[in-house]
Amino acid sequence: MAPEEIVAELDKHIVGQKDAKRAVAVAIRNRWRRRRLPKQLADEVIPRNILMIGPTGVGKTEVARRVAKLANSPFIKVEATKFTEVGFRGMDVDQIIKDLVEISLTQTKKREREKLRSKVEQQVEDRLLDLILFGQQSGRSDSPSKSNMSAVGATADAGVPGVNYKESFRQLLRQGGLDDATVEYDLPPPETGKGQQGILGSVGDLDEQATGGMPFTVLTLKPPSQKRRTNIKLKDLRPIILDEEIDKLLPKEELTKKAVEAVEQDGIVFFDEIDKICGSKSSWHPDASGEGVQRDLLPIIEGTTIHTRLGNINTGKILWIASGAFHQNAPSDLLAELQGRLPIRVQLKGLSEDDLARILTEPENNLVRQETALLEADNINVKFEQTAVREIARFAHELNQTIENIGARRLQTVVQRVTEDISFNSHQYQGQTVVIDAAFVKKQLEPLKQQTDLKKFIW
Repeated sequence: MAPEEIVAELDKHIVGQKDAKRAVAVAIRNRWRRRRLPKQLADEVIPRNILMIGPTGVGKTEVARRVAKLANSPFIKVEATKFTEVGFRGMDVDQIIKDLVEISLTQTKKREREKLRSKVEQQVEDRLLDLILFGQQSGRSDSPSKSNMSAVGATADAGVPGVNYKESFRQLLRQGGLDDATVEYDLPPPETGKGQQGILGSVGDLDEQATGGMPFTVLTLKPPSQKRRTNIKLKDLRPIILDEEIDKLLPKEELTKKAVEAVEQDGIVFFDEIDKICGSKSSWHPDASGEGVQRDLLPIIEGTTIHTRLGNINTGKILWIASGAFHQNAPSDLLAELQGRLPIRVQLKGLSEDDLARILTEPENNLVRQETALLEADNINVKFEQTAVREIARFAHELNQTIENIGARRLQTVVQRVTEDISFNSHQYQGQTVVIDAAFVKKQLEPLKQQTDLKKFIW
């Protein structure tokens, strides 16, 4: 997609913040451009990482999340305060890449399964029919079992020659007539998703540095591999068998290769609250969750090799989008080396009353539409007049100015309070049309306004 097309798609979900949208659109387009360069030159082109500066609730996370979804890129959002310097208790920043690899593997499996879904439908139907007619999980006998046929409501005589029972039941299966039929099946053991965990931890987590370069032996505790037999309905069994058939066609080596390549070439890390790890320059004591984390981030952002359970990951082409409010400090308080690795700075603006009104109505799945749809489920037709939208936006903006500015998140509180009585007493409003205007909004928000006024006197 061209940058202007990416911005147009982001406009459908996010109000304002043109500079941030342009920055991420150019960053995504540059990846497409890099792939068309000669390999020698492409290896030298690095991502232009972005630092978003702005108060909470203005769309920093949403911009990054939406653009990753548009680009179909592996994406992870992490908070800076969850990490500590290597050697201290807590997570170190290497875990970001390890988690991103797991996300990429899940996404890759999902994409490949969608491609193969239509190819295995016939095999899935055959296995389900074998279970219904012959009571077998694989293979078949010469004639259907009477007990199995009676279990699904079949009245035909199993001994009548020349009757193609399987095709007859196939049509019934496709029409949903056998969805509630119950069969016995050996369910596979649940996947742990983290590999085999041993006494000393995961094998993939041990490296030469951890062992001092000495050879080591790890005793692994394998998860139980026994299948468990249970009675299950066909409609619940179908997706299980579908996954089993698709997995037979998915070479694990190829999946791993694609997942690793997706991380290295298309991965996006959203590093939130980076301002919280800006330590004071006058502080003399070590800061395990501040400057130390910044130092650990430097090689990963610049490009290094991280060992994961799927293999080594080169982080040099991963796009980093950092964000922070910087109320009590400034981006210049970050380590100079880290500032240099976040060359694109974008200032996001606080939301005005007009912006809040637009957020209520302009995005495709805006709050007004969501609230209306929820109440329609109870057969209540709710209509928000424009005066009500403006009053909700005005009140939310006032709360942001007088209490604490939490941006668009304040709208959730206000809209919920406006429709609370209708939602709670939904049985009284069923089959009715409720028009919400400015007077209705003021009446519902009056108790909230009184509580807000009292907070001015509480220290």
